[in-house]
Amino acid sequence: MLRIGLLGFGYASQTFHAPLIQAVPGLRIKAVSSSDPAKVHRALGTDVQVYGQAEALIAQADVDLVVIATPNLTHHALARAALSAGKHVVVDKPFTSTAAQAAELIALANARRRHLSVFHNRRWDSTALTVRKLLRDAALGPIRHARMHFDRYRPQPRVRWREAEGQGGGLWMDLGPHLLDEALLYFGWPEAIQLDLAMLRPQAQIDDHFQAVLRYADGLRVTLHASCVAAVPGPRIELHGLKGSYVKRGMDQQEDALKAGLLPKLEDLSAWGVDPDDGELVVQEGDALVRRTVATERGAYPEYYRQMRDCILGTGNNPVPADEALKVMRLLDLGIVSARTRREAGATGASHA
Repeated sequence: MLRIGLLGFGYASQTFHAPLIQAVPGLRIKAVSSSDPAKVHRALGTDVQVYGQAEALIAQADVDLVVIATPNLTHHALARAALSAGKHVVVDKPFTSTAAQAAELIALANARRRHLSVFHNRRWDSTALTVRKLLRDAALGPIRHARMHFDRYRPQPRVRWREAEGQGGGLWMDLGPHLLDEALLYFGWPEAIQLDLAMLRPQAQIDDHFQAVLRYADGLRVTLHASCVAAVPGPRIELHGLKGSYVKRGMDQQEDALKAGLLPKLEDLSAWGVDPDDGELVVQEGDALVRRTVATERGAYPEYYRQMRDCILGTGNNPVPADEALKVMRLLDLGIVSARTRREAGATGASHA
């Protein structure tokens, strides 16, 4: 039984980490760092130890894996402390605040021979799993343009650290990691990035809208878009290839299910992750364009912690190796350079810099 310590018990831990950990046999939440013990005990039971300070939890000898789900600016210091204490570590996205910090943690994990992973859970979205299958099957031929949306309608900023100036938040650092990780997963490292950041809401303190364009050496363009003022969101993804196009609308349903208190069980996921929104495929057959419905794969968030368990036990691979998350951080950094200079930022060589 692997014993897990959760650092932080806000939205990320309550909605994602705790229920997904509980879904996987062989994992047990041993301790939580939180300023609200009663909330932890109501959710997880009174046998879970609660520490007021993250450092106190990290110091416990009976914790094997530390999961960091705290505000972005704390990720680097807490991960460094946990690795130094000999713990395996999972960090919620974004990995750190900068690529340099991420590289430092990778070096420390390698030196300590500990597993370090980043919670890019959207790899197990229903749409992502469907797109990966389409790309493997080469159903659209060479992709020439892709567009991904992560839109919301929140016309009034919330009072929280994610939307406060100087707290490591903003939409680019919040949703950018999801979309960049998807793009890298599908298409690999780009040649350049151009990013436009904006504050569209009158009371916004930090970016609440972005559009990034990734340019590839073969001419491929990948557009990433997110906004807080989209009452009618754009398609989750569009793929346009030389043999046809694929469009998928609607968001993965797993987050809403978890928020509603529905708990997956790894032993039986037959009813989990069902996406009611099918995609549309349009391909050329002879002289005609033929439309087909593409059933969307079921989402599989519990897979992340199953694979993390197996990785630590030596029977599987890291679900999101830190080296892959470092590439996301490098693109986040380059995007900020592009937005500040209002010019495209070259990425050639930066994936290994």
